Amino acid sequence: MKMLINSPETVVADALRGMAAAHPELSVDVANRVIARRDAPVAGKVALVSGGGSGHEPLHGGFVGPGMLDAACPGEVFTSPVPDQMVRAASAVDSGAGVLFVVKNYTGDVLNFEMAAELAEDEGIQAVSVLVDDDVAVTDSTFTAGRRGTGATLFVEKIAGAAAEEGAPLERVAALARQVNEASRSFGVALGAVTTPAKGGPTFDLPAGELELGIGIHGEPGRERREMMTAAQIAEVAVDAVLADLGAAGDPVLLLVNGMGATPLLELYGFGGEVARVLAERRVTVARTLVGNYVTSLDMAGCSVTLCRADEELLRLWDAPVRTAGLRWGC
Repeated sequence: MKMLINSPETVVADALRGMAAAHPELSVDVANRVIARRDAPVAGKVALVSGGGSGHEPLHGGFVGPGMLDAACPGEVFTSPVPDQMVRAASAVDSGAGVLFVVKNYTGDVLNFEMAAELAEDEGIQAVSVLVDDDVAVTDSTFTAGRRGTGATLFVEKIAGAAAEEGAPLERVAALARQVNEASRSFGVALGAVTTPAKGGPTFDLPAGELELGIGIHGEPGRERREMMTAAQIAEVAVDAVLADLGAAGDPVLLLVNGMGATPLLELYGFGGEVARVLAERRVTVARTLVGNYVTSLDMAGCSVTLCRADEELLRLWDAPVRTAGLRWGC
């Protein structure tokens, strides 16, 4: 496999150096693997810190900036960052108003963020963690106990980040983050396997003419394999899986049509149109739509659908200004 890298051993450090060169508004500590707002800590503001294995860009480092995260901790590819990184990040951005850790439900992330919260408390930093577990495809998997954390992470980081930017206290920011997670569900589909730099080839076998329904963002297996389907058919399966868990009645939804890294926008917009059609047929009102590669899996071909039930307050916070490398509007 051909990859635009120097070596598997330096791929994360090289990417961080490139990020620092491209985004002078960020403080990128390559040695300690911490990406932070250059203006942090912001006086009186709750700080949001997240992180996870590299390979899911722009999540999480691409979401550091005003209106979203204050810091992110990138681990090695598909490998959790370590507690020391998380504590360094918390220390760098804590203004005294407390730190919210946003944690995707993967075993390594959960254990390491739990330890980091304890270490941060020992240093006098008030730390609260919120778990994201929105994936409806499987209950347990190779990487997790319980549901996986996927596309809803973007919704949590954006909405909680907007509340923190407005000066909301830690308890309120954490409550909003939990509300968003509880109101969100996701379902992913793989059309092709993911290639990691260390392996240099596909991490699993997906024969030509087949797709995998319900995959995770590390290429974990899903519910089942089927013969290749049209975009319209895939949209039916994904939306119905999400609504079976979320329910068809209720507030309007935020819709994320997310690419897994190798799916071009031409396909994503076409698929997004089919998702919108299915939701309209199910009498679900879409309040806002975001289409693109946001929570990825390196070079995996495929997509995911995330819905979040959003009341007026959540919609207001979603629309609030955000200025990050991977998401920006209203600035």
